[in-house]
Amino acid sequence: MASIIRKTRQFSDINLLFTPHPSTKDITIKTDEDAVKASIRNLISTTNFERPFHPEIGCQIYGLLFENLDPVTLEVMKQTIIDVVEKFEPRAAVLDVLLNDNLDKNSIEVEIIFRLVNNERPVSIKTAISRAR
Repeated sequence: MASIIRKTRQFSDINLLFTPHPSTKDITIKTDEDAVKASIRNLISTTNFERPFHPEIGCQIYGLLFENLDPVTLEVMKQTIIDVVEKFEPRAAVLDVLLNDNLDKNSIEVEIIFRLVNNERPVSIKTAISRAR
């Protein structure tokens, strides 16, 4: 009996660090989880009107860092992150967003738990968002 090979769709993006491949000297690519993680990080760190010809792409979390930090503000931050990922990253399905405030450093530690649309295994990203003085 022949085994059935199920082929899943592979996601790929160029590496935004533009590091050359050691042997081919071509720009390296990121695939699957790494590609989606980089895309989500870019979406969160982009503000509205920052990308030419696409003012709608962006997250307003940096503006919320200057608000008084209370449970309502944390919930708005969480929902803002969920909205931007769901709207502009169709390869990811957000499962949860965890926020941990670090008032001493004026930053928020963000953990986004998501899954790829072609995989059931959860993946997480951790990043810190801080305000510049």
